[in-house]
Amino acid sequence: MDIALVGAGSMGTVIGALLSKAGLDVLMVDANREHVEALNSSGATITGHMRLNVPVRAVTPDAWEGQADMVIYLVKTTCDETALPQVLPHLGPESFLVTLQNGVPEEKVASVIGRERTLGGAIGWGATWLRPGVSELTSEPEKMTFDIGEMDGSVTPRLQRLKEALDHCGEAVITTNLVGVRWTKLLANVSMSGLGASIDSTYGGILDDDKATAAALCIILETLLTARALGIKMEPMQGVDPAVMLDVAKQGLETAVNVVRMVWGPHRDQVPSMLQDLRKGLPCEVESLNGYLSARSAEAGVATPVNDRVTEIIRAIQEGKKPLSFSNLDEIEVPDLSFYLGRT
Repeated sequence: MDIALVGAGSMGTVIGALLSKAGLDVLMVDANREHVEALNSSGATITGHMRLNVPVRAVTPDAWEGQADMVIYLVKTTCDETALPQVLPHLGPESFLVTLQNGVPEEKVASVIGRERTLGGAIGWGATWLRPGVSELTSEPEKMTFDIGEMDGSVTPRLQRLKEALDHCGEAVITTNLVGVRWTKLLANVSMSGLGASIDSTYGGILDDDKATAAALCIILETLLTARALGIKMEPMQGVDPAVMLDVAKQGLETAVNVVRMVWGPHRDQVPSMLQDLRKGLPCEVESLNGYLSARSAEAGVATPVNDRVTEIIRAIQEGKKPLSFSNLDEIEVPDLSFYLGRT
């Protein structure tokens, strides 16, 4: 089976290395020419929680030839308008694409490549792109999970083939509730990653600060209440049902903060993907993540003050109106938990 991995950035480099190490026929496609050249000349290198170097094949989109049976799509959502049309000529009648992007991107992807070709999934670990050819795994290897599914919730032979491939990169779990999985991953993205981007912090930096952890907890509760108002049943990820956080919060702030620290502790080295982009002066995925939650919460009539403020701060940083600084935390007001628990 011919596999094309499109968007070989931080996570794509890790996935491409592990699939190639397993002997699968993988072509890594990325717009960064210097990165592609390094991958071809020196292999894909993983550092951090895994030490590995694997020979790989890589091309830029303009040099991509032929069709792929499976496309693993990891392009930033900010680049979809360019990248998705580039994928189309490389899809055959039986080809399919799985989007492992952040946010809830399936409908957007399907509108370009066809709903019948589109699968989705969420990645439960993190990585940081260091330099051409090199990516740092920032999560513990035993926490490398994927939750994958068909848009209609069916379990198909192609979904099983995808699982078999991704099992070489961790543990792939098939879901029949892809939207629920997506919202669980969104919860992680908007709380830990979004907050980290707004205050220039790793996950560990958040967890080591009481106010920052409390702010992350508030965004978690805001996401849960929004999903509930929209009728979305969120799914467990890595064995944790996010809905329990509403019950945990009723036990008090200290208990809830300790649970947040326990759940995200194995990922404390993770540098949020949006923060990686902001540090490089690149557009980030705020509109697909925190901005998306703000829009959906407004639609549902749910107040999400902490997420809304984080969204505003990220937009201001991106526009050059605010610095990247942990001191931005001072601009985030953390409500008492009763603000949320009164609506449970």
